[in-house]
Amino acid sequence: MLSEKIQKGLTRQLNRESESSQLYLSMASWSERKGYEGVCEFLYDHSNEERIHMLKLIRYINKRGGNAILNNDRMLIPNITSLSLKELFMKLFEHEKTISKEINLLVEISLQEKDYFTYNFLQWYVKEQIEEESLIKTILDKIELIREDKGGLYLFDKDMKNFHKNFE
Repeated sequence: MLSEKIQKGLTRQLNRESESSQLYLSMASWSERKGYEGVCEFLYDHSNEERIHMLKLIRYINKRGGNAILNNDRMLIPNITSLSLKELFMKLFEHEKTISKEINLLVEISLQEKDYFTYNFLQWYVKEQIEEESLIKTILDKIELIREDKGGLYLFDKDMKNFHKNFE
């Protein structure tokens, strides 16, 4: 059985994962409208991945006798219509760093509550966040190298279709 503190923390996190999925989805739509086919495929795929993260939390909460509640009334997706590609990925990087901090807090709470089952479960998210931050940082580094070079942007976009698969 989950403690109330763990239940609240996991529920907040599952809602953050839902928000992440929606953020990636809105950015995928933006990039598709801008003609970035590879970037939009990457972001659509990542939106699905974030949804899977949410589902993992829901299933865990339910298995442990908790009550998984999805509540996105407070979801704030930033206005991205006037962003550049670099600014878009900078927002994603900041978002992923925030998610990492929240996962760390959950790990801390699980240790305080002596809930080693949850601590063990959260290790997957710790590993995942290391990959997420590294992935987005690598993309930002590539965008920085390209700057405004049209040929470079074209090749970057083309490579993005398989970037996530090649990064793992």
